[in-house]
Amino acid sequence: MRFYVTVKATKPSSLSSWMRFSSVAATSTISLNPSGRLQQTLAESVELKGKALHSGKISTVKLLPEIAGAGRYFEFRSRFIPASIEFAQESPLCTTLFKDELKIRTVEHLLSALEAKGVDNCRIQIESESSDDREVEVPIFDGSAKEWVDAIEEVGINVAQNHVSETVEKMVAHVNKPVYVCKNDSFVAAFPALETRITCGIDFPQVPAIGCQWFSWRPVHDSCFAKDIAPSRTFCVYEEVERMREAGLIKGGSLDNAIVCSAEHGWMNPPLRFDNEACRHKILDLIGDLSLVSRGGNGGLPVAHIIAFKAGHALHTDLARHLTID
Repeated sequence: MRFYVTVKATKPSSLSSWMRFSSVAATSTISLNPSGRLQQTLAESVELKGKALHSGKISTVKLLPEIAGAGRYFEFRSRFIPASIEFAQESPLCTTLFKDELKIRTVEHLLSALEAKGVDNCRIQIESESSDDREVEVPIFDGSAKEWVDAIEEVGINVAQNHVSETVEKMVAHVNKPVYVCKNDSFVAAFPALETRITCGIDFPQVPAIGCQWFSWRPVHDSCFAKDIAPSRTFCVYEEVERMREAGLIKGGSLDNAIVCSAEHGWMNPPLRFDNEACRHKILDLIGDLSLVSRGGNGGLPVAHIIAFKAGHALHTDLARHLTID
């Protein structure tokens, strides 16, 4: 499979950036460059509680400020699990982090909100309803990232300082050569670009109400994620629900935390928040999964044009591994 991309500088002010971009591109596939921003963290702590999608159990999550350079990490059973791709484990219909025989499931919506809102350093305490659980799942809420974004915006964001009270510049990965992963007719690719853009396609020919959709998005300002992506909810095909339940999944699923579409009857719980809500939700998931590229409070989502088609968490995290700088 081959991909072709043309990157064109359209503004005179972009010339110096393009020259730096071109010189690095000749030497490495991925480079870590200054973002022009300082690392950030939450201004205050915030706690949320809710039901998990797959286990059906109640879990409590507390987001706490962290120093610059700490990055984002989970605390469960007094153990720390970094929100990093090296701890990502393939699991059906969600992204799971695994360390020291402990699992944190369905992390993608929370991490998407933290990444997109610029919460680079965060301690994420999570508790399950059972004291002997070795795994826990992040609450699903309404199936979107809206509740996480609302909580972050409620407490606010501050510039983070390190242990000696210094600010730290945020670095971000730049893709200098095309990188892609694929499986059958599904793929995710990252192409060199002067700004971050995500283009996503889905195709459900057996479900006419979903069909084939494409949506392209770029973070042009700080509020566009909250407006364009965060409200989009997770979706499923009604005819596949029973099979997923037999597999031990979506025990906490309902029409209150997902949009459900029937091949014969269409959407079962309208109205949709967007005509292409299902496609937008794939972008939400992709941002959360690529946030796992982040280390030490640096950016996870790279400067690149990322194009995905019929991709899921497994391909997302596979691309993240290719984008990680050792």
